Amino acid sequence: MLRPGPLRGSRDRPARKTRYDRWLTTASAATLDISLLWIPATLIAAAAQTARNTMQHKLTSELGTLGAAQVRFLYGLPFALVFLAILLLAGGETLPPAHGRFLLLCAGAAAVQILATVLMLATMQLRNFALSTVYVKTEPVLVAIFAVAVLGDPLTVLAACAVLIATTGVVTMSWKPGAGAGSNWRPALLGITSGACFALSSVVFRGAILSLEGGSFALRASMTLVVGLLMQTAALVIWQALFQRDVLRHVLAAWRSSLPAGFMGAFASQCWYIGFALTSAANVRTLGLVEVLFAQVASRRIFAQHTSRKERYGMALVVAGLVLLLYGAPR
Repeated sequence: MLRPGPLRGSRDRPARKTRYDRWLTTASAATLDISLLWIPATLIAAAAQTARNTMQHKLTSELGTLGAAQVRFLYGLPFALVFLAILLLAGGETLPPAHGRFLLLCAGAAAVQILATVLMLATMQLRNFALSTVYVKTEPVLVAIFAVAVLGDPLTVLAACAVLIATTGVVTMSWKPGAGAGSNWRPALLGITSGACFALSSVVFRGAILSLEGGSFALRASMTLVVGLLMQTAALVIWQALFQRDVLRHVLAAWRSSLPAGFMGAFASQCWYIGFALTSAANVRTLGLVEVLFAQVASRRIFAQHTSRKERYGMALVVAGLVLLLYGAPR
C-alpha cells in the first residue's frame, strides 16, 4: 500500500519569504546598525577632541585662555557649516524649523559650554595635560548627580558606588601631603567645575536635538551644532570687541595655527552630537572616557609630561568609577 506523502504547501514545507518579509528583515538590520552608530561616533569624537585640546593647550600661552577658547568656536563654525551643507546636499533634506524652545536650549547650552571651555583651559595651565583631562572627565558622574537633583531620577546602589569610587580617585590625585591646600585643590576645583558645565551643556544640547521635528538624526545634530557655534562665536566676538580688542586681533592674526584646532573641534562636536541624537548623554560621555587614555599618550609624547604613581592610581579609580556608572545605567 502506498503511503501518501506530504501535500504541497503543507506545514512540513517552510513557507517562502515574500518581498515584504525580506524588506522587513533589511529594515530591521539597518535600524540595529544605526542604533549602534553612537559607539564609533563617540570613539572618533574622543580622539578628535584630544587633538583639539592639544592644539588649544599650545595656543593658550599665545592667545590667553579666552582667546584660545574663541578659536574653538570662531574657526570651528565654517567647518560646521560645511558639514551641514554636505548633509543637505547628500540627503536631499530641508532644515527643520528652529522654534523658540530649540533656540532657548541652544543659547543656554552654548553659554555653559563657553564657561566649561575657559575653565578647562585654565586647569591645563595649572596641572599637566593628562591630569587636567581626568578632572574634566568626572562629567558622567556629575550627569548622574544632576539627574537626581534636577529630574528626580533614582540613584541605584551601584551608581552611588561609582560616584564614591570616582570621587576617591580625584581626591587621590589632588592630595599632596605637606603642600598648601590652595596649590592642591584649585586645579581640581576648576577641572570638576568645568566637567559640571560640560555635563550640563551635553544634556541641554541633547534636549535641543530631540526638540527638532523632522530631519534625520545626523541633520538635526549638525543643525544644532551650527546654531550653537553661531551663538558662541557672536557672543565672544562682541565681548572681545568691547573689552578685549587686543585678544580679538591676536585671534584673527593667528588664523593659520588656529584653523586646524577649529576643524578638529567642529569634527569632534559633530560626532558628539550624532551620539547625543542616538542615545543618552550619559552613555556617550562615559564611553568618551577613552579620551583619558588618549590624553595620557599626548601628555607623554607631545608635552613631555609625566604623572606620578599616585596620580596614575587616581586615574584608574576615576576610570573604574565611571565605567561602573555606565554598567549600572538602566538599559
